[in-house]
Amino acid sequence: MQVDSVAAIPLSFPLEDGRAFGHARGVMDTRSAMLVRVETTTGEVGYGEALAPPQTTATAVEEVLAPMVEGASPYEVETLTERTHQEAYNLGGGPILQSAVSAVDIALWDLIGKATGEPIYRLLGGQQTEAVTPYASTMYITEWGEDPAEPIERAVEEGFTAAKLKIGRSVEDDVERVATARELLGDDAHLMVDYNGNYRLKQAIQSANALEPYDLTWIEEPVPPEDYTGLRKLTDRVDVPVATGESHFGRFDYKRLIADHGVDIIQPDLGRAGGFSESRFLAKWATTENVAVYPHVWNGAVGVAAALQFAASLPSYPHNENVPEPLLFEFDRSQNPLRDELLDAPLDPTGGSLAVPQGPGLGVSVNEDAVERFRTE
Repeated sequence: MQVDSVAAIPLSFPLEDGRAFGHARGVMDTRSAMLVRVETTTGEVGYGEALAPPQTTATAVEEVLAPMVEGASPYEVETLTERTHQEAYNLGGGPILQSAVSAVDIALWDLIGKATGEPIYRLLGGQQTEAVTPYASTMYITEWGEDPAEPIERAVEEGFTAAKLKIGRSVEDDVERVATARELLGDDAHLMVDYNGNYRLKQAIQSANALEPYDLTWIEEPVPPEDYTGLRKLTDRVDVPVATGESHFGRFDYKRLIADHGVDIIQPDLGRAGGFSESRFLAKWATTENVAVYPHVWNGAVGVAAALQFAASLPSYPHNENVPEPLLFEFDRSQNPLRDELLDAPLDPTGGSLAVPQGPGLGVSVNEDAVERFRTE
């Protein structure tokens, strides 16, 4: 089995006027993704996805990665990251090329899974996993000034038992939003917050301390992702676990986070951190330092499916059945047809449980008509 062709497919969906949303650093008015479609000489097809500017990332796939992969076996996938650092060493660690590598890597693993008849999480060494616990990623900062209670009320109605909210505009606003969510979700729900790196160190400490009564499961990106010193100081000074990773790209970015215990939790995004191959490397490395791993997931349908397979492969080390810990999985609740309409059978996170596809590869079927509907040139 050899790769015959690699196609990069930029996707885009503009939101309605006045419906932009986002986080403390700003709002967005378009959902986008970049798919990679890899076909073998015998006609098998694998899909991957990057979470990055679609047109620019597509160019990186076409100009740098396609020549490396075409004619090769999909089983050579785990050499792809190293090859980019060797053969495109001026670009190998950059976010665009790393995101492009992620999409190609996912597609190649999808092909391997289809060739072997196994879901990817089993190929990665994961134990039999039927489902994960989804948490609603919600309460965004909106252009239209949405009442913060409304998205949490919807999440509760949909059966979510965990949620993550956007905060980071002021300590007072943080407390108001978290208090609202905790009251609506109840005392037993897992509750996380995401600052999107909008605070300096002392602001983040003040906020974390003010939120301590609300029993947060973790705080995410409290300071900018490039502020490694601030992350380390914050992790040492607050009791709530500190998480980051969505804006880090591969092993060299993660080196200081893991080796120096800069955070308690790393959050590789499968569409940015290097796909399955690099994320598996990061997860095993994190285990050696007793750092937890929960993937960041804010992707389209293929990216969500990839993250779900990765999450199902993660070990519970050092915990066993005596320390039960749910396998929490992020599921964005904002409008995104690139997530909801690209699969023949969309993933359903409602009801408090999200099934892990057991079919070969990613375990999902991509609707190619829908792909063409959202394709942009």
